[in-house]
Amino acid sequence: MTLNFVIIVLAYVLCHGLTDLIIAPIQRIFLPETTIFAALIYLPHGVRVLATWAYGWKAVPPLLAGTLLSVGLFSSDQEVSFLSPQLLEGVFLGSVSALLAFECARLAGHNLYAGQGRKLSWRGMIVVGALSSVINSIGQTFIYAGLIGLEDLGEVLIVYAIGDLFGVILGMVALMFVFRWVRLFSST
Repeated sequence: MTLNFVIIVLAYVLCHGLTDLIIAPIQRIFLPETTIFAALIYLPHGVRVLATWAYGWKAVPPLLAGTLLSVGLFSSDQEVSFLSPQLLEGVFLGSVSALLAFECARLAGHNLYAGQGRKLSWRGMIVVGALSSVINSIGQTFIYAGLIGLEDLGEVLIVYAIGDLFGVILGMVALMFVFRWVRLFSST
């Protein structure tokens, strides 16, 4: 197991914990039926996109591990039981959604993986994050369609997309501060 693997797993678990322990309880007050499926701010999606940007397909195994560990740590037995028929499908889709988005961009002539250009394309990362969010939200909605009431389907789809996109944006902002901190301390 490499250090990168451990860092991705820990980042995912930390972000999932913040989402589950802080964001979800607040959201449950306003959207109780939707909260079991999606969060309005889903920080782990930022980890998915940034890890895939940095490591490509090699990010998928630690993302899978981080997701499964997060489910074990933060989900109640009742939630796991409720979601279990489709849980592994949802975990897999979430873990590969960013890779699918980066590959779509690459096939369209925009290789946005780390090391492909002189500078990080923030706009490209947001676009890939949004595409990844669409892939994930549509896929998760189909995976859990039998569990989501028809009247809640549209709301869940929108919450998935919004939560994933906010997760990417917050992840990008955090990365920007990390880059600035590294530059500040490397120049002294």
